[in-house]
Amino acid sequence: MSRSGCICQLLTGRLYEKHPFQKWFSLPAEDQLQLVLSNWTPMLVLGMAPEPSMPQKILTSSRQGKYHIAHDQSVQGVPLTDVQLIKMFLNKCWEMDISNKEYAYLKGAILFNPDIAELQCQNYIQALQREAHQALNEYVKMVHRGDAIRFNKLSVLRSINSKVVAGLFFKPVIGSVSMEDLLLQMFYR
Repeated sequence: MSRSGCICQLLTGRLYEKHPFQKWFSLPAEDQLQLVLSNWTPMLVLGMAPEPSMPQKILTSSRQGKYHIAHDQSVQGVPLTDVQLIKMFLNKCWEMDISNKEYAYLKGAILFNPDIAELQCQNYIQALQREAHQALNEYVKMVHRGDAIRFNKLSVLRSINSKVVAGLFFKPVIGSVSMEDLLLQMFYR
């Protein structure tokens, strides 16, 4: 399998790893699909952060155990500024030394986005998002002595463009197939 194929397989695995929230499975399949289609980019980029992996090694390099931004030219035809935005996000995550629990709560806060018009259970999803935010805030209060702005540093996550992520990690493998089509195929397997 080519390096691009391995990356694509790894990333799709990250995207579709089991959600730590049992309540995810109580949502109608249509809502699950809408949440995945709308939130795959931040979920995938956040999913790259917990441990060094192949996609991270492409975007960053390590010297003496410290991560730094590598000064590459554009990657896969994606402008350097967009690549730098992803690198900046990943570096912030690594500098913050985010725990696995924090990652799980962050994923819940991102995944359960009630701002999608097509949702059948919008109020329930909003409650799930509030629950994830509350759990994250309580954990931060307990472990990080109430560092209220701890996750403000990660606000750049929502500005990462899905076309950039698709171009960097998937286009070499899926070619002109749209990410939505790929996600639909994966969802209905």
